[in-house]
Amino acid sequence: MANLNQTIAGQSDRVADAPSESWVYRLLPRGIWPYAQLARWDRPIGWQLLMWPCWWAAALAPQATASSAVHTGLPSFWHLFLFLVGAIAMRGAGCTYNDLVDQRIDAAVARTRSRPLPSGRISRRDAKLFMVVQALTGFLVLLQFNIFAILLGIASLGVVAIYPFLKRFTDWPQLGLGLAFSWGALMGWACYWGSLSLASLCLYLGSIFWVIGYDTIYAHQDKEDDALVGVRSTARLFGERTRQAIVMLYGTALTLFLVAFLLTGTSTAGPSWPAYAGLLLGAMQMGWQIRSLDIDDPDQCLALFKSNTAFGWIVFFGLVFSALWTLSFPG
Repeated sequence: MANLNQTIAGQSDRVADAPSESWVYRLLPRGIWPYAQLARWDRPIGWQLLMWPCWWAAALAPQATASSAVHTGLPSFWHLFLFLVGAIAMRGAGCTYNDLVDQRIDAAVARTRSRPLPSGRISRRDAKLFMVVQALTGFLVLLQFNIFAILLGIASLGVVAIYPFLKRFTDWPQLGLGLAFSWGALMGWACYWGSLSLASLCLYLGSIFWVIGYDTIYAHQDKEDDALVGVRSTARLFGERTRQAIVMLYGTALTLFLVAFLLTGTSTAGPSWPAYAGLLLGAMQMGWQIRSLDIDDPDQCLALFKSNTAFGWIVFFGLVFSALWTLSFPG
């Protein structure tokens, strides 16, 4: 009986829509769990998706320079590390902020009512302090870059601040998420060049369409509860036409990524064939998502949403192999 009571008590500290086998529950003290849940440390897919536009831009930007002893065309490992830390910190801060704003809505939705704030396992004061700590960590990362990138990063806070409120008055909150989650496409380029280019803007726009697509799939998990509490989303907007909408969204994203690659190229520099092969493989991964999609199967929608980190790896490695190919076979 004692073991049963311990199991029930342990489950009451978990979040319904998060994996119960996460390292958070195996390695962290129980008192830290609510903070880890606020930051979504038990769900790494969020920071991964936030990181990918940063890493894509960090891998693409050097390929606008002719290969030399100074410019290898490869991304800066220091920048990649900073973007990794920054993505984890800022995704955590953003999720904490979102939970503070949405506490009442989360309490009315079955999937989210077990989160730390609506379940009462953490106070709003402690959540706010934790949000500040995470934001300061992200700011320390930002200070490692050039002044243009620092100012550009600060500018993103305006988009982040309004995002949680969008689902209250527009059917397009996923667009707000796209604007925020794709900002790294600008940051990765700015950190290398100290400026932006048309190629970086195309990469940013393409990422926005990608984010709207995968978050529409994700939002189909909650469409019934969202309808009851009045939360709006592209999942509810597209409804039975979601598959066609995802085709258009992903197709536009791929087109803009292709344009970004082409604009980066010159007579002496630019991505080589592995980058374009990566886009082709990425298109196949997107096609698999579209063919597999069942908007009435929440578990499958979550799995397809998570599969987008595979798309991120495919595009990134395509760019890395592009640089390596150019180094190995210059001219």
